[in-house]
Amino acid sequence: MTAKELWDRFAAETGTEAAYDAWAFCGGGEIGDQLAQLTIDGVKTATASPHIAYGLEGVPIPEVGCYSVVEFSNGEAACIIRDTKVSIVPFGAVSAEHAYLEGEGDRSLDYWRRVHKELFLPDHEAAGTPFTEDSLCVLEEFEIVYRP
Repeated sequence: MTAKELWDRFAAETGTEAAYDAWAFCGGGEIGDQLAQLTIDGVKTATASPHIAYGLEGVPIPEVGCYSVVEFSNGEAACIIRDTKVSIVPFGAVSAEHAYLEGEGDRSLDYWRRVHKELFLPDHEAAGTPFTEDSLCVLEEFEIVYRP
């Protein structure tokens, strides 16, 4: 089922009239699919992005209440989530609690920092901006509101 098909079903069943985005974690691929599955399983209830990426991609920063259709890399819709908390913090200030909510690896802050530094670096390089502990991150917490 595509993102549009899943959204149309959700909207018809719930009467929700709202905008939504459709995307895959990490842009897709094996890792993105694993993160989508962690979300479906209820393990992953948060995510993070480099703040600088929003300017590079020309997209608005998410807000509480925003809906997203999470996709697998094959374009199949995994689920619909709604943001319950959005914050912008320096990379060095991301909490162990947030790292745990992301549900990745051993769920530790050390793991989160190692992996996300590697993930965020290309966006900073593309913008010609050094990545530091003060580089801003957009942190989202979310809930699943619909599954296929």
